[in-house]
Amino acid sequence: MRFGDFLRATVLLSAGAATLLAALTVISLSREYDRTLVVFSALWWGGAILIGIWVGRRAEASPPIRRLLLSARSQTTLPEVRPGLTLVNRLWPLLFATLGASILSVWEPQVAAIASGFSIIWALAWRRQESAVAAIEQRDGVRFYIDRTSPLAPIQLLRTPGFGGSFLKHS
Repeated sequence: MRFGDFLRATVLLSAGAATLLAALTVISLSREYDRTLVVFSALWWGGAILIGIWVGRRAEASPPIRRLLLSARSQTTLPEVRPGLTLVNRLWPLLFATLGASILSVWEPQVAAIASGFSIIWALAWRRQESAVAAIEQRDGVRFYIDRTSPLAPIQLLRTPGFGGSFLKHS
């Protein structure tokens, strides 16, 4: 799976998790109104939006993404592309956190409210990374793919030749 596509999917899945958890919070609050939790949730979600926007404000690649791109292993052939397996392999913590918070929200709606805020932060903080990686790929004429690793191992990238790039023409 291309790394840029993975980053885009991560942002969308995080935003989807935030939406699901916020909806579960609202549903729980509609059954049993708790003014304190309503105010807390509204303030936390508003704060999470501000934190996420602040953290993701830069258009360039974040330091962790930059280090990951620099450590990418070069390969001349395209790797096997398995997007579904790659997403589950790399995003299983998001899946488990969302499922766990969803289940716990039946009894404790504040769990979903808090988890939703963290998903909001994550989605907004990573929202520009896909375009930063695309700019690097375009500039260098390469493509970055996620290497197949264990779900518990750190993510690793492969760098393959791309079909483009910005090259200076000398007269």
